[in-house]
Amino acid sequence: MAQLTLVQAVNEALREAMRRDERVMLLGEDIGANGGVFRATEGLMAEFGEDRVVDTPLAESGILGTAVGLAVNGMRPVPEIQFMGFIYPGFEQVVSHIARIRMRSRGRFAVPMVVRVPFGGRIRAPELHSESTETFFAHTPGLTVVAPSNPYDAKGLLLASIESNDPVIFLEPMRIYRAFREEVPEGYYTVPLREARVVQEGTDLTVIAWGTMLRETLDVVRKLEAEQGLSAEVIDLRTLSPWDEETVFASVNKTGRAVVVHEAVGHLGLGAEIAARISEACILQLEAPVVRISSFDVPPPPFSLEDWHAPTPERIASGIAEALSF
Repeated sequence: MAQLTLVQAVNEALREAMRRDERVMLLGEDIGANGGVFRATEGLMAEFGEDRVVDTPLAESGILGTAVGLAVNGMRPVPEIQFMGFIYPGFEQVVSHIARIRMRSRGRFAVPMVVRVPFGGRIRAPELHSESTETFFAHTPGLTVVAPSNPYDAKGLLLASIESNDPVIFLEPMRIYRAFREEVPEGYYTVPLREARVVQEGTDLTVIAWGTMLRETLDVVRKLEAEQGLSAEVIDLRTLSPWDEETVFASVNKTGRAVVVHEAVGHLGLGAEIAARISEACILQLEAPVVRISSFDVPPPPFSLEDWHAPTPERIASGIAEALSF
């Protein structure tokens, strides 16, 4: 198997999907000849032509609105938004049209499209390039929200998303686009949507994370295991909405303690919803309040403060200690 980075795995998934189904087409700013801002679509225009890999004007609302029209007329568009902070001009298309057409049409029309969006920060970019606003989309009925944490899942989850007959917001953690490589199978395969992955089993507490924070949290957990003999169960949520309650609840009922780590701000973040649901469903087994570790409740700061703003290894370790010591 090839050793691929996460962004190479995304490129492979798009190529496999376009070879398998001629209805799959891509559109976005600079995705054609330039291969996209992160080169996720590199080489695809040369292979599939300008009719299936479409360079668009700098107009996110137009990109997403065009994709809606293509989807309801039988195509399977995969629009790319360059950065999560750029999606706001197209947000109305997402919440008013993409998420609602199946309900509005009483099931007569579906919107089989995947909106690819790099998210998260700490790549030393200016304002509006470092957003983690997954809650906007997780809060919107009608959308499936996905966030892979590794190359294998990125390819399989993206192919499963393109197969879906309903819209998917596919969030790509740009900080780890090229941070590491792992074996990724050649050819077509899918990773099921809406299923979390137990990355490692443990008995002392459950740690839940996704995207970039999964890898960074796992580094902290393994350091604590080596130093303190900690036994932590780590869960990669993978699909953020609807998230896999069954896997999370089964783990927390076993360990009795839970920590949620995410890069978005804490106030009304997805961690708040997960903590609330665990508190409701696992109350008789919980031995400590659920701990949330997040970015601070301020906009993403200038890049000189990015590493302080996001959950640091020290804050993750402190949150785990808080859950264990209650």
